[in-house]
Amino acid sequence: MKILWLANVPSPYRVDFFNELGKKCDLTVVFEKKTSDERDKSWLNYKFLTFKGIFLNGKSINTDTAFCPSIIRYLKKSYDEIIVTNVSSPTGMIAIQYMKFNHIKYWIEGDGGFPKNGKGIKEKIKRHFITGAYGYFSTGKSHDDYYLFYGANKGSIYKYPFTSLSNEDIKYAYNMIQLDKEKIKKQLKIIEDKVVLSVGRFSYDRGYGKGYDILMKSAENTPKGIGFYIVGDEPTEEFIKWKQSKKLDNVHFVGFKNKKDLSYYYSAADVFVLMTRGDVWGLVINEAMSYGLPIISTAKCGAGLELIQSGVNGYIMDSYDFRRLGKLVIELCSNDDIRKRMKDNNLEIAKEYTVEHMAEKHIDIFRKEKE
Repeated sequence: MKILWLANVPSPYRVDFFNELGKKCDLTVVFEKKTSDERDKSWLNYKFLTFKGIFLNGKSINTDTAFCPSIIRYLKKSYDEIIVTNVSSPTGMIAIQYMKFNHIKYWIEGDGGFPKNGKGIKEKIKRHFITGAYGYFSTGKSHDDYYLFYGANKGSIYKYPFTSLSNEDIKYAYNMIQLDKEKIKKQLKIIEDKVVLSVGRFSYDRGYGKGYDILMKSAENTPKGIGFYIVGDEPTEEFIKWKQSKKLDNVHFVGFKNKKDLSYYYSAADVFVLMTRGDVWGLVINEAMSYGLPIISTAKCGAGLELIQSGVNGYIMDSYDFRRLGKLVIELCSNDDIRKRMKDNNLEIAKEYTVEHMAEKHIDIFRKEKE
């Protein structure tokens, strides 16, 4: 099976997926740019092991998209399947319009999505480019709703298990949580009895995008024996002053950690919180689940909506309700039985969300469509 995949940049989690998918088919991936301008150098440490990766020469438009008319050259070749993930970029739009005009079968895939109001020229353009694909790969119900809102047919939507984790990552996480948590906390110089962990960039809307303001407000009214650890890039001056003025000694800005170092924080944590105001998915949810952490997230998180059932393996709540967040944190930190039950549930879910299953699901869908 020959597959052509159109993408904007080679993100690490997608390259891992492509390397797995490439074991099962003859895969060519065409990228607009070599990396995103807003990401660190680790995004350049990719290896194309099982697939052919091609970088187009075009004019950079913004951090992760470019204008590359040369994409048409590849669309003229023969492939069994073509998948477009860069739907909103100029290059993706050129590709879709060309395939529409020439009646070439193609699929659309994304990490997730939340529809806007459908009004205005931008929304009409979005509907035009989303409507008309042969099929749509969806990460969950909220993504289904997004596709349907912009003109997809319900029978053309296929769910796949979106993740950045391999089977080996799942095994590694399980082994980590078998270690002595108190020793790990001592190694990390964590002094609090219980640990609430959140992972994400302050650079995303100045810390407000990931809901760190809500986390801070919650910490103001939480017992000092519960520590809040935020792992990501450096905090803004506003959040540093906030911590100082409110004397929030139980709030810790950890800074960036690589994958291995981050695993120790996941292992030391008791609860994971992602109070995002808008994540079409949120891969850190998958990561936290693989460490068996109860998860508190919001109705604006695609992964949360798809993977979390309130009261079963975590809680979904309003993005701005810091009082309820505080109550849930205290409840989870003070009840070992609830945490144990949620841990077991999340470990089972995490096993189904691996890049191996992700690749298998794509191939299964392609094969069934040919039957």
